[in-house]
Amino acid sequence: MFTVLLDQGSDGRTYLGWLLSGLGWTLSLAFFGWWIAFAIGVVVGIGRTAKNKYIAVAARLYVEIFRNVPVLVQMFLWYFVLPELLPTSAGNWMKQMPPPWGAFYPALFCLSFYTAARVAEQVRAGLEALPQGQSEAAAALGLSGRKTYRFVLVPQALRLIIPSLTSEVMGIYKNTSVALTIGLLELTAQARQISEETFQTFAAFGAATIIYLALALVAYQFMAWIDRKVRIPGTSTSQKKTRSVNVPRLQEGASS
Repeated sequence: MFTVLLDQGSDGRTYLGWLLSGLGWTLSLAFFGWWIAFAIGVVVGIGRTAKNKYIAVAARLYVEIFRNVPVLVQMFLWYFVLPELLPTSAGNWMKQMPPPWGAFYPALFCLSFYTAARVAEQVRAGLEALPQGQSEAAAALGLSGRKTYRFVLVPQALRLIIPSLTSEVMGIYKNTSVALTIGLLELTAQARQISEETFQTFAAFGAATIIYLALALVAYQFMAWIDRKVRIPGTSTSQKKTRSVNVPRLQEGASS
């Protein structure tokens, strides 16, 4: 079934080479997009819990705009609309970038800003899940608000939200497929080209599906490994279950 991938395409490369080329662009988009999104998301998430109302409103406005506008619409805005809004020289420079960079950078910024809005909400939830006593203890020690976030709140919040961030890491890999709409030959676009050239639709998209599944599993295992390494002691679900079972037994022993 997948033997067609070993045939040569119109450019002399095998169709498997096409898929691997698309995989390279998918990995580049997801990798760099994730780190940009994570950096922006942490800052915006902190802003969502800031006491300064102007910062809080600006952070919420960012989240509401980028999270609620479909990623496909945002992709078109970055690629088609942004060059028209910039000064003429900057807009022409963006339009004249050689492929695939002319499509790669708009796709990168689109995925980064979209994912950052989702990460920001995870960070906000993690900060709000911390006991109020954490902030009060930091204030009692004389820490400023900035140092409280930097040394006390944010490190704990990030360790708490790693399981929920796993879905965002996996999501950015899947969202890279939207970049095909602006001409970037990532994995899905290459699978579509193979399908159009060979009429082997099942083989082309079946191979792409297997690759996406493998990427998702690797990302999940990697995030699970990070979660085990940085987990706050006493927050494990298994530990909580063990404690809930042991407490009644201790009480029964004491009563007998």
